[in-house]
Amino acid sequence: MSDMREQARTTSAAQAPQRAARAAAPGPSAWEGWVLFGAMLMVLHGAFQAITGLVALFDDGYYLVSANRLVVHADYTAWGWVHVVVGLVALVAGFGLFSGALWARVLGIGVAGISAIVNFAFIAAFPFWALTMIVLDVLIIYAIATHGADPHDQV
Repeated sequence: MSDMREQARTTSAAQAPQRAARAAAPGPSAWEGWVLFGAMLMVLHGAFQAITGLVALFDDGYYLVSANRLVVHADYTAWGWVHVVVGLVALVAGFGLFSGALWARVLGIGVAGISAIVNFAFIAAFPFWALTMIVLDVLIIYAIATHGADPHDQV
């Protein structure tokens, strides 16, 4: 009986440093969800931008506003290519954010800012969609800029 007690004490003493290490190791922060949310929004945002650009490229009559009413005077083919490029870069940044890479954070914030400006200039063509994309851009910038390093800290 005393051998069992001694063995239990020895086992407990050997496990104490492991328990202390687990208790000291930082767990995922409450903000990690925001970072993943921002990464997922960036991927969706990229897909939406690319689709918007493809619609402008393939269906000239979809946006019923003349190019003269846009903030920047350009035809819809040019706007389509701008949206496609911004969308593809946003997709790359979004997938990079899942790994917590610093380059993806910088690229993501930059692309979201550029996207907000592009959508503001495109507001006359499709107001509801442009405003929705601008709101998504602001949420992405908030999630990445404020809490973007958390997934990298967990690796």
